[in-house]
Formats: sequence, C-alpha cells, structure tokens
Amino acid sequence: MLQIIFGVFIVLHGLVHLLYFGQSRRLFELQPGMVWPDGSWLFARVLDAAGNRVLATIFLVWAALDFVAAGIGIFAGQAWFRPVLAGTAVFSSAIFILFWDGGWQNLDDKGGVGLLINVAILIAVFVLHWPKIA
Repeated sequence: MLQIIFGVFIVLHGLVHLLYFGQSRRLFELQPGMVWPDGSWLFARVLDAAGNRVLATIFLVWAALDFVAAGIGIFAGQAWFRPVLAGTAVFSSAIFILFWDGGWQNLDDKGGVGLLINVAILIAVFVLHWPKIA
C-alpha cells in the first residue's frame, strides 16, 4: 500500500513540474507578478528572457516525464525506478538552482519546496532504501 502511495506522490511531484512549465511559457501565472524563470543567475547572462523560458520549458517537461516514468516503475514493482528517480530528483533540483534568480525572498515560488521534496526523495531511495519492491 505504501508503495502505491509513494508512486502516486512521485507522479504528482512530476506533474507539478508542468505547472512551472506553464509559468515559464507564460501560459498562466502561478502567482501574481511571478516572473520565474526570468533573471536566472546563470542563464540570464547568456540568453535573453525568451531563450531562458524556452530552456526552462524543455527541462521541466523532461523532468515531469521522468518522474512519471519513475512512478510507473514503482507501480510495476521494477527495480529500475531507483536510478531513474534519483537521476530525475537531481536533474529537477539542478533546474531550480540554475534558474534561481539569486534572491532569498519567495523561495517557494522559485522551486524551494520542490528542492526539499527532491532531497527527501533522495534520502528515501539511498539512505532508507525505500520503498522496498515486492
């Protein structure tokens, strides 16, 4: 039962990346005045705002698909979910770190909660060796 709950959580965590995809494509605003991923401490130096958003869009869809794949692996009881999930959690964290604007205010709008979830996922998979696949 916990394996199914964890799998659902992983799929939902992946789908949240699609909300940030919508934000980066300017399909909608997650928060009024939210400009993420504009102002990236790294990419804003080499890309204009449109290029920054396109790159974020590609990365976010990729991460969402990988999280969903890992969730399917969990549902199917496949051991390959571990490297897929771990790699995706690291990749997802890198997205939000690289597109961070360097400011400490409103970290939840900039993927701060997602970073904490990714750390918890990595601890669950590598330290606790959880979930056990039956």
